[in-house]
Amino acid sequence: MARQKGIIKVKGTIGDLTFYKSGDGYLLREKGGIDGKRIATDPAFQRTRENGSEFGRAGKSGKVLRKAFRPLIQMGSDSRMVSRLVRSMMRVIKTDTSNPRGERNLMNGDLSILNGFDFNIKGKLGTTFFASFDVNMDRASGEMSIDIAPFVPIEMISIPEGASHYKIMSGAAAIDFNEEVYEMVHTATAEQPLDGVLTSALNHNHELTAGSELPLFLVLGIAFFQEVNGEMYVLRNGAFNPLSIVGIENAV
Repeated sequence: MARQKGIIKVKGTIGDLTFYKSGDGYLLREKGGIDGKRIATDPAFQRTRENGSEFGRAGKSGKVLRKAFRPLIQMGSDSRMVSRLVRSMMRVIKTDTSNPRGERNLMNGDLSILNGFDFNIKGKLGTTFFASFDVNMDRASGEMSIDIAPFVPIEMISIPEGASHYKIMSGAAAIDFNEEVYEMVHTATAEQPLDGVLTSALNHNHELTAGSELPLFLVLGIAFFQEVNGEMYVLRNGAFNPLSIVGIENAV
């Protein structure tokens, strides 16, 4: 892989060279590789097919998780979030001890690996929000809650430059990664000033189907706003908004 230099940047294919743009800038690579039909049939590529199958499953599972929490993720995520999530999904798949290579899946893996995943690497929850909170997940009743202790915003929130207000948002989901379906509910506070006044205790309660046997997820995040002439605007298109997985229960 080579990097393009100069004023004029090229995209496309010339002979055996492919010019393209990625998150790392304008790059150049040489065409090549093994014939796809051989990979699909040759016994020598059995491991390649197995890895490809599981990688595809990780990608689909990541997409389901993103769709489930889309109302919250769209408030702020980084450009590499999708690839980071797929890598984490692959780690979960590799913990599946019930199925052979190539057929392993998330439903039989250790989903707790995903706990603490930050959807926005530029705004991590752990380095943005320092107030104490408790996570409670009651599968039998379907009640998923996050209880946040009273806190002083200017002391317990790392405030991005230009932000005047914030709101705390959270969501809960039961996700079937094999069938690619989910149930999700979410809630958020109203916009609150970033000041020195002690808040009240906050309870974010989410009601899912009671007795679900699916994997359960809880996420918590903050959205920052700037008030201009009485109107609230998301600060810098959510570049500093953290959202993280704070609770997980595997399928039963």
